[in-house]
Amino acid sequence: MKTIGIFQKKSVLLPGRIWQNSLMARGWESKDVEAQAEEAQELKAPSDKTTKSVDQMEKDRDKAGLELSRKRILNELEVATHPNHRKSLEAALAHLDQKLNELK
Repeated sequence: MKTIGIFQKKSVLLPGRIWQNSLMARGWESKDVEAQAEEAQELKAPSDKTTKSVDQMEKDRDKAGLELSRKRILNELEVATHPNHRKSLEAALAHLDQKLNELK
């Protein structure tokens, strides 16, 4: 690599075997590596704001599962035609609503 002012001249072999000279500011590559290292460090050490207890994570998981079940029951209720099937779905919906209220 050749240095031209604050730039480094670098020869690059592009696809199709064409040589091209490109200019890149000195230190750019090291700054990029430094930024990637900082990003990785931030991902490894989550902030206190995002840390949840095991109990809270379990509660959130249970709530999400109940909400998905509730959506499924509502979809089935829309197409159910037999009275006994509708009654069963309505009872299941009431049970899920009760469980969701307990988790709040």
